[in-house]
Amino acid sequence: MSTLDTRVRDALDQATIERADALARQMAPSVAQHDRDGRFAHDHLALLRADGALALTLPRALGGEGLSLYRTLLWQNQLGRVAPATALCLGWHLMALGCLSHTASWPAEAFARLAHDVVHKGHLINILVTERDHGNLMRGAAPGTVARRSAQGWVLQGRKAYCSSAPALAQMVVYARIEGEASYGEFLVPRGEGVHIIDTWDTAGMRATESHDIELRNVWVPDSALVHRYGPGPDRPSSFSIGSRAWGLQLPALYLGIAEAARDEALAFARNYRAASLGGQAVIDAPAVQAKLGEIAFLLTSARSQLYGVAEHWERNPHLQEHLGDAVAVAKVAVGRCATQVVQLAVEIVGGQALSRQHPLERMLRDVQCHRFNPPQADAVLSGLARSLTAATDGAHPPAHAAPSTAPSPRPFATPAQAALATAA
Repeated sequence: MSTLDTRVRDALDQATIERADALARQMAPSVAQHDRDGRFAHDHLALLRADGALALTLPRALGGEGLSLYRTLLWQNQLGRVAPATALCLGWHLMALGCLSHTASWPAEAFARLAHDVVHKGHLINILVTERDHGNLMRGAAPGTVARRSAQGWVLQGRKAYCSSAPALAQMVVYARIEGEASYGEFLVPRGEGVHIIDTWDTAGMRATESHDIELRNVWVPDSALVHRYGPGPDRPSSFSIGSRAWGLQLPALYLGIAEAARDEALAFARNYRAASLGGQAVIDAPAVQAKLGEIAFLLTSARSQLYGVAEHWERNPHLQEHLGDAVAVAKVAVGRCATQVVQLAVEIVGGQALSRQHPLERMLRDVQCHRFNPPQADAVLSGLARSLTAATDGAHPPAHAAPSTAPSPRPFATPAQAALATAA
């Protein structure tokens, strides 16, 4: 099998990988400790700030580096091999800025202010889009968080869940229902008075993300904090559910990184462990191990091809970007599933010692499970695919006993998320 890294198209791709790898190597010594403590890696954030990585996906005109979607995936993939929790925290930030750079859905002055804060102050941001009682709002529910008009702006009241990087966020994109209107809003809220972190994060995987709840208790923001109105319905999407949500591919990229690291652990074990049952030979040549290694290689090759293939197709064909929602969603779920299988196979090769808290595979096994709960989730993707299929084929083959319909076929939704929004009760 070829050892050429087929992801790499040119020198800029290679430079992106090497830069991410250099940062990851500096982070490596503290990764296990942050996981054990379940604490956000502030030292990792300091490294990212010093490198300028927080501005990777901002446009060059606003002081960023204008990193493309494809190269953002290379970055996340490489960082995810070593520090997946940090990659996840950074990924939400890079995804938000990448989306906003691509869609220009916010007022230009609002995005420019945010970019200035990221570039010159090292601000870390996240999109707070999940609530305990309403789930992930991208699935179609109305926000429980409420924005009420005040004399000189807005007052926000509500609570968000699973807020990755909670202890380190300087600004937050808060989804809220606008009182007295039939629409919702995206509010850019700085950390400050009335913003409270509720210590709720104590999970098996991605422990160092500290994805606590954040409660907004009568938080006042100026009029300019309302940066986008959206919904209800698919014709008024949020800023982060358009462009096929392609920037969300940073998620499977980092989980693929976990799988690649697990493969390396399994290979190192298989080459170095000598089994008495094989006459003292290394287990790498045992048929059962060879079968598992072959399956690992198959899964990783398949996942890489799908992930980077979709990203490159999206970049090369701007006129198709709004129509690639299903391909993007399928890639997210499929690559995550492949990553999970690879880690499980690596654990089987290494055996019971892989479940020791002292073994890197134990952490990888926990972390990779989290892909299932990052949006879009598999059930929403499958439902969206079914709706797209039935909408596209409705009326195409009417039953023989039925008169041909003269009504136009329903317009298929661009993304599973939009389908969910349109069909929500």
